[in-house]
Amino acid sequence: MSTGPTSGSAGPALDALPAAARSRVVTLTADVLPAVVRLPPALRRVAEFAPVRRARLGAGAITAALADEEFRERVATQVAARTSTDRDDDAAGRAALAWLLRPEDWGAVVEEAAAELAERDDAAERDEAEAARLRQRLEQVEQTLREVRAAHKVQVDEYKAEVSTLRRKLGEARAAERSAREQAETVARGADERRAEAETASAAQDKEIRRLRGQVERAEAEVSAGRRAARAERDEGSLRARMLLDTVLEAAAGLQRELALPPVSGAPGERIERELAEAGAPTAGSTAVPGGATPTVLEQYLTLPRARLLVDGYNVSKTAWPESSLEAQRTRLLGALAPLVARTGVEATVVFDAASSATRPVVRVPRGVKVLFSPEGVIADDVLRELVAAEPPGRMVVVVSSDRAVATDVARAGARAVASEALLGLLARSS
Repeated sequence: MSTGPTSGSAGPALDALPAAARSRVVTLTADVLPAVVRLPPALRRVAEFAPVRRARLGAGAITAALADEEFRERVATQVAARTSTDRDDDAAGRAALAWLLRPEDWGAVVEEAAAELAERDDAAERDEAEAARLRQRLEQVEQTLREVRAAHKVQVDEYKAEVSTLRRKLGEARAAERSAREQAETVARGADERRAEAETASAAQDKEIRRLRGQVERAEAEVSAGRRAARAERDEGSLRARMLLDTVLEAAAGLQRELALPPVSGAPGERIERELAEAGAPTAGSTAVPGGATPTVLEQYLTLPRARLLVDGYNVSKTAWPESSLEAQRTRLLGALAPLVARTGVEATVVFDAASSATRPVVRVPRGVKVLFSPEGVIADDVLRELVAAEPPGRMVVVVSSDRAVATDVARAGARAVASEALLGLLARSS
């Protein structure tokens, strides 16, 4: 994660963040609110509150103010200054910092943290549901036990009443005293047996209750252990990934030294360029993300190792010099590209559309720049798509065009699409 605020690419709005991440964004903003310059009127009063009251009482005003990109950038500057050496490993904290600071990959960081929060919430909900089920089962068992005890008490009361009746009859009929006594003893023995059975059932119910309580305690312990294990596994996974990356890099370097591999020359797109050149017109590839990368981001792309730049020639030149002739446009564009190619070392190809012409004009090609004209009947957009498709996955291929269809197709093929205005801004800066 970057340690300072950047413009970044478009990503989720604050309302689209998980609740925990939104709360962390509000808390971070409230902490630095007094240090932020040019506060909106709605937040000036909030900035005078105590730190705890700012986040609690000013949450609505802070959330509304963060919709302003300039205010968000001022807040990000203060947050970055305070968090440069102390990063939050919690998923909500990572999402909040990424949303505020806007590093290059902040959208992916927010999505990853949101997925982690959702997974953690799902696991907690499942554990809570299991604990609720066990508690419900325990309540049912306790209710059954109470009912059994009540039924047994009623039976005991009935047996006692029956014994009293028999004893009363003994006094009324002396002649039947022996038989009545025996009968009473028989009934008493049956009552004792049933009482013993009731006590046995009660003991069994008590044992079941203790077992269910033990299950509840074990389930709660497993929930806590699961959370600790998840944190440990996440940290261990990061360490393993880093060690694996270092091992792969070292193995690749050792293999290159052992095999004495020569430097790579040429590019995958050269075959297509030769075929088009033999047919009477060379080709090139480009990508465009209208309104996407800035001149600074484009320059960073071009300085990456073995980067490839594909330019939709007339799309750029007509954007910059619409009043000039096509010949003048080609000359000015190629002349402006030469210093940029020399400074960055990028492999550059400019494709001009010649689909409706059977002849090809003669152009003066600067050193380090390839110039292609699309074959008759083939537009430059299709040539750009073919060049991008020929490149291996993973290579930095930058296509400059403001054509939205071209930008969408080359981006889907793995290239970076940049609007013509971004290249023109970089050329103006380089001149």
